[in-house]
Amino acid sequence: MNTASDLTIVIPAKNEAKLFPRLLTSLASQDYPQMRNTKVLVADANSTDGMPDIVMSFRDRLDVGVIPGGLPSVGRNAGAALADTRYVLFIDADVHPASPSLIRRAVELAQRKNLHCVTTNIICPDGGSMDRLLYFGNNLFQQLSRIHHPFSTGMFMLFEKRRFDELGGFHEQVHFAEDYLLSKQVARSKFAIVRGGVYTTNRRFQKMGHLRVARLFLKTAFNYWNERHLLRDHDYWA
Repeated sequence: MNTASDLTIVIPAKNEAKLFPRLLTSLASQDYPQMRNTKVLVADANSTDGMPDIVMSFRDRLDVGVIPGGLPSVGRNAGAALADTRYVLFIDADVHPASPSLIRRAVELAQRKNLHCVTTNIICPDGGSMDRLLYFGNNLFQQLSRIHHPFSTGMFMLFEKRRFDELGGFHEQVHFAEDYLLSKQVARSKFAIVRGGVYTTNRRFQKMGHLRVARLFLKTAFNYWNERHLLRDHDYWA
């Protein structure tokens, strides 16, 4: 029986020691048949909270490794450069699949329809009404984006490796909406949203405020053609 995986998972992260056990436990519980043989690369941006040690403590359940990272675009590209699989799944450290079948279904969907990019919805179960409203808006925008330019959230982005390389990966000088800048280059016929979602926290809203995040999102949506806007810092990672 062929046990080789078609998938590499890349997780950019910094100081996520508290959240990583939840994500890695969830990955180990996925019913993707080749999960145990799927390389999980954590691109560490110089963590100081012992996060790499926590990652490596999952070696008995996952094929994990820690590599040098940086801002999310840098870490994602670093992980993708090491991947020799058909697909690369980019997932953030502060999310975890809402279903044990999510990764399997995303890969099967990509294989069945020969897709270049697959994403899913974002769910914030512990947030307030404003948190849920903003993530509902994000999910709605993803659905509507299939009409014009696809938008995949970087929280969960499955990419065909060959197409990812052809597009040049994530723009490393873009600090906000780098996921949008990449995914909008995917043909609509090669993009899909898999049912289900990933659970996330509301910590970005707590740190930046709902209005500021919503304003950044809307400005980006109306400036999808304007790379100069995307290249501005926006103090998103301040």
